[in-house]
Amino acid sequence: MLRKGSLTGLLLFGIFFGAGNLIFPPALGAQSGSHFWPAIAGFVLSGVGIAIITLIIGTLNPKGYIHEISRKIAPWFAIVYLVALYLSIGPFFAIPRTATVSYEVGIAPLLGQSGSRLFIFTLVYFCLAYLIALYPSKILDSIGRILTPIFAILIVVLVALGALKYSGHAPQVATEAYQASAFGQGFLEGYNTLDALASVAFSVIAVTTLNQLGFTSKKEYIKTIWIVGIVVAIGFSILYIGLGYLGNHFPIPAKVMASDANKGVYVLSEATKAIFGPAAQIFLAGMVTVTCFTTTAGLIVSTGEFFHNTFPKISYKVYATIFTLIGFAIANLGLSAIIAYSLPVLMILYPITITIVLIVIVNKFTQLSKPGMQLTIFLVSLVAIADVLASTFKLTGLANVIKTLPFAAQSLPWLLPAVVGIVLSLFLPNKQSAEEE
Repeated sequence: MLRKGSLTGLLLFGIFFGAGNLIFPPALGAQSGSHFWPAIAGFVLSGVGIAIITLIIGTLNPKGYIHEISRKIAPWFAIVYLVALYLSIGPFFAIPRTATVSYEVGIAPLLGQSGSRLFIFTLVYFCLAYLIALYPSKILDSIGRILTPIFAILIVVLVALGALKYSGHAPQVATEAYQASAFGQGFLEGYNTLDALASVAFSVIAVTTLNQLGFTSKKEYIKTIWIVGIVVAIGFSILYIGLGYLGNHFPIPAKVMASDANKGVYVLSEATKAIFGPAAQIFLAGMVTVTCFTTTAGLIVSTGEFFHNTFPKISYKVYATIFTLIGFAIANLGLSAIIAYSLPVLMILYPITITIVLIVIVNKFTQLSKPGMQLTIFLVSLVAIADVLASTFKLTGLANVIKTLPFAAQSLPWLLPAVVGIVLSLFLPNKQSAEEE
């Protein structure tokens, strides 16, 4: 049981491990300054805790989240939500981000920043990813399973040596956002990893993998799922805290801190050169590019398969082509632009995802009203959308209303509506029990 759980946990760690897991923790460390620990606590809660709980809950039901959401809310909502989710972890955010991180961490430090170089790099990168996505093979999976853990170990070594070398350096001055609410800003930054959203999709992979291993009883299966969650959670928590600590103490010039350059990319690249020497940048470039590349091809495949299964009139090949072209186009906007435009969407999807998981958990212990569950999702969606509109379009009046909600200062204005909706679901009619899996 321990062996099965550990093997599956390591596999999922490799699948989850991507561009965002590398660059956001050191950026948080650099920008949070003396507020690092509450900031990284918020980051780990949303980037690891919620992602793992989402994965475990999805794995407990072999029918997956699409069945849970269809039954508890509505089939049309399940389709709309999952389409938005797959587009987020696919062509709009995660796929182009893997390409730009590969370029900015690996290629730009060697050849210099240039729009034309980014275009050429991403053109070659996406052409190769597309060819593999058209003909998925075990080679891609093997490369991902072997190289990703190796790269993760190298990052741990980098973090350990960096901590020893730079721990005496004072942190940077925290940005206004972290000074105002370090935990809340860290929690929001955890959204950027996309892992909680990816958990909804990856829970299907976890179920398939676990079923292949075989179990003597349902009890053994459930215990193994928890071992999987613990293995992945420990791995990412160590990685995030270590990378964040390195970013918190690594000396970053004031010019870089004041610029739009991604602080995580800077720390990762410069710390590697400072600790291992200039030649290490070539090795880092190769490892980051290959690791991100396997993720890109895998995401094109999984997103294309989801859309083909959901809307089968269009072939998988057409979907793969469309998503590759979209990813290529967005990648050329640059890393900072991708992060900037993705956050508003994530601020809507994450609260809905967390609320769905809460509903599924509570429903496992007691009956809940279907109208109540629908009301809960409506309230959370309403608050999340209002919060994004207020911050995006500087709507002061609406922003002030949002601020009156409890936990708004911690970037969780949707939490009370979610709790109120679930409580109402205990008393409203048309109750339904959790299905026996």
